[in-house]
Amino acid sequence: MATEPGADCTEFAPAKINLTLHVTGQRADGYHLLDSLVVFADVGDQITVRAADSLRLEISGPQAAALPPSDDNLVLRAARLMGVPAAITLEKRLPVASGIGGGSADAAAALRALARLSARPLPTEAEVLTLGADVPVCLKGRPVRMQGVGEVLTPVPDMPKAWLVLANPGVAVATPAVFRGLSRKDNPPMPAALPALRTAEALAAFLHGQRNDMEAAALALAPPIGTTTAALGAQTGCLLARMSGSGATCFGLFADAASAQTAARALQSAQPGWWVAAARLLS
Repeated sequence: MATEPGADCTEFAPAKINLTLHVTGQRADGYHLLDSLVVFADVGDQITVRAADSLRLEISGPQAAALPPSDDNLVLRAARLMGVPAAITLEKRLPVASGIGGGSADAAAALRALARLSARPLPTEAEVLTLGADVPVCLKGRPVRMQGVGEVLTPVPDMPKAWLVLANPGVAVATPAVFRGLSRKDNPPMPAALPALRTAEALAAFLHGQRNDMEAAALALAPPIGTTTAALGAQTGCLLARMSGSGATCFGLFADAASAQTAARALQSAQPGWWVAAARLLS
């Protein structure tokens, strides 16, 4: 059933965190093959849609200035894929081009909201993938193992209660440039079977044996990434510090909310120009 006329539909667009990111190959068409453990955090953007005669997008929020309206915006591309004219508001809270899937999460939230607004089915998986490799996983919004070019999604049901501190030093990193900087593109994948990850400590122990194969290339383009991971790793209670996605946002893994929130306050005080957020890992 479609939403009542005049009603708004709102969807949360959570930050996507690549706890691991193994680049395992490259197809003939240029797309990279990945093997990644992906989770989501309870910090993110917000999409609101309302029925309208034509499609339009308004961007607000603390990060709006970094994302001027554009016909190529992923939210608009998602709306065109749905074929639903609507007035869309994007409240932008996540930093742009930051390796935590903000644009893809926004597109996925727009698809969900427009499907509710119009009572139309979501596009097929193949259609969603045309919006970008990260949009299908963001449409799921749950912990998954992401493989292939982003189309192979395997649920990871045993994720523990854990907290993340996300930090971005104010540097935007272009994903294509990071891929071009990779020293090799045929790295080993994660183990065929993931171990039980029922505590934050068990998760950290597993992650220490895995990688983000894009981190070295991103660090060469944006040296502040190294400063960020070092600052996160120095915080009391941090079990692991690593870059997410293609950067420049980095994360610290914590076992409890109090440690994460204390670390986030300390980082924000020491680096007032950084974007910093403590967030719960969504299960």
